[in-house]
Amino acid sequence: MNTLIAAFFGGWEIVLILAVVLILFGAKKLPELAKGLGQGIKEFKKATTEVSHEINTAMDDNRYSAPRHIEPPSQPKPADSQPPSPSNKA
Repeated sequence: MNTLIAAFFGGWEIVLILAVVLILFGAKKLPELAKGLGQGIKEFKKATTEVSHEINTAMDDNRYSAPRHIEPPSQPKPADSQPPSPSNKA
């Protein structure tokens, strides 16, 4: 990412931007701004690390078990209940 910023801004442009920031905020405010920016970046990195750790632990969780296959209950077989065949009774 730093190379991306360096591609857009040369050395003099960065010096000019820093001079404008110094003029706008003053020398007394710059350390406070830098401290706040540093704390914000630190909190952001901490949050992204926690989220990635949470995702990894959820994916590596051994408590997961594959769904069990439940067989339907077996139906009792009818006991040779065939209809009576027509007999030659005369």
